[in-house]
Amino acid sequence: MKTLAAILALSTLTAFGCGGDDDISSDTEARWAYLGFDAAIDKALNLGFDGFNAANSANIPDQNGVGDEDGTMVVGGQVDQGASANKEMRLTITLVDYYDGPVVDEIEDLDDLDVTYDTVEMTPLDLTLSLRNIPDGTFTGTLLGTALLSGDLEAEGEFMLNLAGEIQEDPLDADRIVRTPGTLTVTGTVTSSDGVFDVDVMR
Repeated sequence: MKTLAAILALSTLTAFGCGGDDDISSDTEARWAYLGFDAAIDKALNLGFDGFNAANSANIPDQNGVGDEDGTMVVGGQVDQGASANKEMRLTITLVDYYDGPVVDEIEDLDDLDVTYDTVEMTPLDLTLSLRNIPDGTFTGTLLGTALLSGDLEAEGEFMLNLAGEIQEDPLDADRIVRTPGTLTVTGTVTSSDGVFDVDVMR
């Protein structure tokens, strides 16, 4: 059963036109636009490592992944070679019907917004990551580019986001690196035809 706060938030979402033809039109909707993609950052990071392990130069072969619920992700680009515990990743992310499951927004007490992502005319998003002291260290990075959003948000959004936090071995899989919950900050903007809206997320 939805809480009263969730019902009110969904009412606000409907009033803004989500699920229709209107665009992202508030900081809250810009936050939702990012949150639906948050888990994909860890997937792209590990596909980048897969490409690093398969490459014989800085250019990595394309790596294929899937959303938790639906769709596909292809990650390409460049990863620093060598055995250093520090790595620079310059990744491209191409998405088709990509969906990781409902958006969870603790600020709005909301956990059932559906947002699907496609890159525009196969133009990828750009994800840069600077990793320090792998596996238990820190990272900074940026997510830049435009994606088409569908579902409870109907929009074309341009992401200009700064990412930072700590990294660790995945507690469920020692071969994977994940961002450490409770240390993550995401700041920047999402731009739509309705304007430029701020994103300020801590997770």
